[in-house]
Amino acid sequence: MTLFAIKPIATLRAEAEATGEHGLTRALGPLNLVSLGIGAVIGAGIFVITGQVAALYAGPAVPLSMILVGVACAFAGLCYAEMASAVPVAGSAYTYAYATMGEFAAWIIGWDLVLEYAAGAATVGVGWSAHFVSLLGLFGDTQVAAHAGGCTHAGLNLTGAIVNLPAVLIVVVMSAVLVIGIRESARVNSVIVILKVAIVLLVVLVSLSHLRRANWTPFIPPNTGEWGTYGWSGVLRGAGLVFFAYIGFDTVSTAAQESKNPQRDMPIGILGSLAVCTLLYVAVSAVLVGMVPYGELNIAAPMAYAMERIGAPWWIRVSIDVGAVLGIGSVILVMLLGQSRVFYSMSRDGLLGPWAGKVHPRFRTPYLSTIYTGIAVCLATGILPLQLLGTWVNIGTLLAFMLVCGGVWILRSTRPDLHRPFRTPWVPVVPILGILCCFGLMLTLPAVSGLRWAWRSTSPTVANTHSSARTSNRVTEQRHGETSRRIVGSLATHVVP
Repeated sequence: MTLFAIKPIATLRAEAEATGEHGLTRALGPLNLVSLGIGAVIGAGIFVITGQVAALYAGPAVPLSMILVGVACAFAGLCYAEMASAVPVAGSAYTYAYATMGEFAAWIIGWDLVLEYAAGAATVGVGWSAHFVSLLGLFGDTQVAAHAGGCTHAGLNLTGAIVNLPAVLIVVVMSAVLVIGIRESARVNSVIVILKVAIVLLVVLVSLSHLRRANWTPFIPPNTGEWGTYGWSGVLRGAGLVFFAYIGFDTVSTAAQESKNPQRDMPIGILGSLAVCTLLYVAVSAVLVGMVPYGELNIAAPMAYAMERIGAPWWIRVSIDVGAVLGIGSVILVMLLGQSRVFYSMSRDGLLGPWAGKVHPRFRTPYLSTIYTGIAVCLATGILPLQLLGTWVNIGTLLAFMLVCGGVWILRSTRPDLHRPFRTPWVPVVPILGILCCFGLMLTLPAVSGLRWAWRSTSPTVANTHSSARTSNRVTEQRHGETSRRIVGSLATHVVP
């Protein structure tokens, strides 16, 4: 029965208010929390995914895909906001699962979050290294590139390199910042966020004088006869891929125990960062397809290509690379923050060793969990070809979203008397829509698509269908799967594919 024991919310709240040797510093205000969310979401993908989705699926209507994704994410965001205000404790989905579904579910989601945070930080580290080398190349430096490859590639075959040194160094720097203190971490993240948002807005402003109405016509290109290639189905398919660019806003909830007023500020941080990121994605996608015909944007760096097409100054193109490097740096910082806080919460509940719960006497941070997480991420990002983990990062995140949506529904039934400073509207409609959106998006992932195809290919019913139709469907799905794999992988790693 202990496997399904639910931890009382009163106990969780009492532990969060502890100020002894295991207590964390409450130093984050609403702007800090919004900044954390933006830092986790806005990376290099904002300059990449917008053009690729426009070229392959949505056409000039790619801003509609962004808006649809914002609405879909809002379902999960509203549920996170209620849980974070009702259970203002570090641990995010892990803690919410413990309070609503029991210890076993919490243990599963705790390790599932490793796929989102630790593996996510490792893959993003590889992306940061690639963009950093690209930025240095603009200034004629080619020496660092020799130290920017992992010793293995897909299939874990040796490449001849020793370690991806830039990726390791950025993880070490961000881990050190997190150990020093949450105030210092929040300040570093805020500075990075201000700079990268300023660069995004600069790109948008430069683009305004080069917009052409003809590039937006027709706004929704007619469907080619194949589902998902332009038309409204293309807008929907594009939204499914763009969703993965928004992953990260939930990381705000891991910092609840370090918020000055979590019951008021956590909903502001979660929903505020989601709103800002949606506006930025809509603005960038709209100007990109307004500058260049959408059919030309299926390339590795569509925004850089558009800047070159309009004759933008060289320093604008350098700014895009600087924005990518800064953007990915803050993603690593916030992901490492989230992972260390999840381990801290698991240690508090006895599901992980006491080492993970130790708080530094001076800095008031869970320093051992931060250091050990940093070491593990350094080993992974420095040695392995972690782009391969992109799909699993997304699966881990979607599963967490689904459990949080379910947790809100459960808690409304089991604890209707619970004080909720923020209440998700239209329960259970919003949680159900959140679960359905996440499950549907999970089915579009390349790994899951591959399992579905393998099952159908061995099914007796499918085996008896007409061979030509089966072959045609297989070729179509493999082609779409390869495209989706490339785009989703680039989003998970925040690296140009």
